[in-house]
Amino acid sequence: MRYPFFIGLRYLRAKRSEGFLSLITAISTGGVAVGVMTLNVVLAVMTGFEEDLRDRILGFTPHVVVSDYGASMPIDPAVETRLRAVPGVAAADAFVQGQAMLASGSDVAGVLLRGVHPAAGGAIDFSRHLRGGQIEDLATRHTVRRDDSGATVELPGIILGTELARQLDVTVGEPLSVVAPAGVPTVVGMVPKVRRFVVVGLFEAGMLEYDSALAFVSLPEAQRFFGLGAAVSGIELRTADLDAADGVKARIAGQLNFPYKVQSWRDLNHNLFAAIRLEKFVYFLVLTLIVLVAAFNIVATLVMVVMEKRRDIAVLKSMGATRRGIAEIFITKGLIIGGVGTAAGTVLGLALCVLLRRYVISLPPGVFYTATLPVKIYPEYFVLVVAVSLVICLLATLYPARQAARLVPVEAIRYD
Repeated sequence: MRYPFFIGLRYLRAKRSEGFLSLITAISTGGVAVGVMTLNVVLAVMTGFEEDLRDRILGFTPHVVVSDYGASMPIDPAVETRLRAVPGVAAADAFVQGQAMLASGSDVAGVLLRGVHPAAGGAIDFSRHLRGGQIEDLATRHTVRRDDSGATVELPGIILGTELARQLDVTVGEPLSVVAPAGVPTVVGMVPKVRRFVVVGLFEAGMLEYDSALAFVSLPEAQRFFGLGAAVSGIELRTADLDAADGVKARIAGQLNFPYKVQSWRDLNHNLFAAIRLEKFVYFLVLTLIVLVAAFNIVATLVMVVMEKRRDIAVLKSMGATRRGIAEIFITKGLIIGGVGTAAGTVLGLALCVLLRRYVISLPPGVFYTATLPVKIYPEYFVLVVAVSLVICLLATLYPARQAARLVPVEAIRYD
């Protein structure tokens, strides 16, 4: 064992007369541990929120969208075939979307009406969010009683968000009217275009933006309602790997020329996820200050040790110890303090994250978009926190180690 490491370990065990130094050392170690633990837990929770939000958004947003620069585009079966053949594409379906109003017997609400292929496993598969009915119910017409006389009528289906259904006071099996924003010209002027649908299902995304302002009908019904004929709003794609969506987007953009426009889910939600990443980065910087404060305690501890061990340093130098060897003694002590605190904080942080995942913590309803606290553990984040903590602790040892290395033996012994 090299003497700097041996002496550095020895200086961790203070004499009875140096009990205050031992207390300061324990406080420094505890400060590093608390900072590392807090940083690990906050990163796990913030990552959990980010991924939970991403999963909820992608339950209703395609991974890649192909459209053109107009309001609609003619459907080309050859283009759909080429898109399905692109490596990484798991599904590709045409879609229609537009603004509309829903009217029930008690209220009216504006919505984004989307026409999709009524089959599970398509480009957008929100079946896991359904709280009633099935996506396939959009493909058929349903018999609805027209009035008390017993007369019936066949109506196409529509799926609403739970909050939207609550606003309209409708449930599964009840009819409602869909009103187009653009009227139909007649001999008496413009008349609102109205079609009747029956509610065949409800979904709950957990996000008010979707649950209160989104409705789904079948693609043919949406084309007829908006008067698009055979045209669509675009083609939506689901990739086999979510993280490969940008690569799929690049491959598609290389095959399709103007007027086609290709966007990934990151492009469609760029501002939202950029804000979340910035927030997580700011949290990381702020909480790193806790480790930095603990590092100042390490500086103070080592400076006090240097003052206390002036005679020992002088003796070591008289015996042939180099300036580098003296510096390594105090760097070793500082790194041991930081290493023990970092290890303890990592273990405590991991344990706390596991407890938060196992024992569900309920969040206030109406404040957050999720009912429970999401926690996502990534080993690379723990490694990053360990690396940052050790670097800070190493930097904290440099000044005291330099002061000790510059000590002149004669000046240290002169007054002893």
